[in-house]
Amino acid sequence: MRLLKTGPFVSGQPSTLELHEFRGQKERYAILSHTWSATAHDEILFTDLLAHCDPQSITEKPGWAKLAFALEQADEDGKEWLWVDTVCIDRSSSAELNEAINSAYEWCQESAICYAFLEDVPLEEWHEMKYGKSRTLTSRWFNRGWTLTELLAPGHVVFYSMEWIRLGDKHELSGLLSTATAIDVPIIEDNNLVEVQSVAKRMSWAAKRETALPEDRAYSIMGLMGVNMSVLYGEGEKKAFLRLQQEIIKCYDDPSIFAWSDAEIRTRNSSLLT
Repeated sequence: MRLLKTGPFVSGQPSTLELHEFRGQKERYAILSHTWSATAHDEILFTDLLAHCDPQSITEKPGWAKLAFALEQADEDGKEWLWVDTVCIDRSSSAELNEAINSAYEWCQESAICYAFLEDVPLEEWHEMKYGKSRTLTSRWFNRGWTLTELLAPGHVVFYSMEWIRLGDKHELSGLLSTATAIDVPIIEDNNLVEVQSVAKRMSWAAKRETALPEDRAYSIMGLMGVNMSVLYGEGEKKAFLRLQQEIIKCYDDPSIFAWSDAEIRTRNSSLLT
């Protein structure tokens, strides 16, 4: 696992951006949960940190603001290390990418805190969503496949507006989060309850979520389902889901997988469940 050092800060900016690799025992760390920009080059990537020694040289990229906010917040919270998927994974290495995807749920579980950044929700709009008549949360964050793990696996998740203003943690907001995700309040509040839920219920949480790459609809819920398998980009969504379900059947004596119903997956994948 590779982590980003959070400090020290000079004039409100990190004086350096240092990546360290950890094997085995790790320090307590924070995680940034966010949605990627439409253009990956807008994000601060692993390759950017390799190419630049001075952090000032990458501050003009759109993705810099949320990374800087997360680093500063982690430092204020007494966390020396931060994990961010854009920065901490060398995506040019298929072996490293495979390890990261298979370990994502565990890494989130082991984190001290997760910062959920709702970059498309200004504070004014948040108040309307929270206190208005509909009381429904709307953000890309609630529709993406990978953020489901980042909601459920960590014990402590804190939400921030686009201005990086604290909105509340997942315990304080559990009712609103339950409405937005169709996940029961006790499960949102207690990450230990996830693994005792039926396969069908866990599948249903992910059914309507979207991913940029078709295979990630399967890969993003491997940890949620408690299984591991190789990551093979290019195999297509149908094969990825077939392999996922095969692994689930190997690991669980749970017939609910055969009762699970998602019309979109059935039509697009001709899965084992049809």
